[in-house]
Amino acid sequence: MDILQYTAVFLFGLCAGSFLNVVVYRLPRGESLVRPPSHCPACGTRLGALDLVPLLGYMFLRGRCRYCGARISPRYPLVEMATGLLFTAVFSKFGLSLEAAGKLFLLVLLLAISLIDLEHLRVPNGLVLVGLAGGAIWRTLQATGRGIGAAWLEALAGLAVAGGVMLVIYLASRGGMGAGDVKLAALIGFFSGPAGAAVVLFLGFAAGALAGLFQVWRRRSGWKEALPFAPFLSLAALVEVFYGAALWQGYLKLMGW
Repeated sequence: MDILQYTAVFLFGLCAGSFLNVVVYRLPRGESLVRPPSHCPACGTRLGALDLVPLLGYMFLRGRCRYCGARISPRYPLVEMATGLLFTAVFSKFGLSLEAAGKLFLLVLLLAISLIDLEHLRVPNGLVLVGLAGGAIWRTLQATGRGIGAAWLEALAGLAVAGGVMLVIYLASRGGMGAGDVKLAALIGFFSGPAGAAVVLFLGFAAGALAGLFQVWRRRSGWKEALPFAPFLSLAALVEVFYGAALWQGYLKLMGW
């Protein structure tokens, strides 16, 4: 892609990130994603077009509401920037392709789920269902070049591997692992296939274990807080999208297969 294409993709990603902020804020609170129009959470004043320009709006307003002066969370520009960079990175690797569209759809969805899980400690069923619906469309479109049987077999095998492993852990942990994490892992497996699911589970559990050890250390100092697992699965899925094939091949080579 040339510089104009990269710029267009990045700007489109910023706009997607702006909508993602709406989803992250409103969905857990049971609010409509379209009504009322964007407004200040503090004073309720409807925001103007200039207030809603991704990144620039926050900078021009210096992080405060134009109308009441309430502080605007830096999460908003950070999510917009992260989504813009995510769009750019995915299309840089996969080009303007069906593969890029599917991977990007999953990663943007995982970003929203992770942010909600961090704040509310739950994985919204609605977003998982949206992900499965989008994944089903993506897998069906993939079938034009590979055959519908092969595409869906890979998807269902990945769902079974990731969801099955997490389900066993969920049942064995007796509440230590949330049911939402099982559904999320199954969704990731549906997109990544069985090999990708194995990579995601390994990386997710490794990152979660390190965070758990840090949490234990903090608890000795009186700090207690639940540890959401969705961000670790999502981070692992991000690594898998860009390096999963190389990691899986390296593992097979290490095992002598």
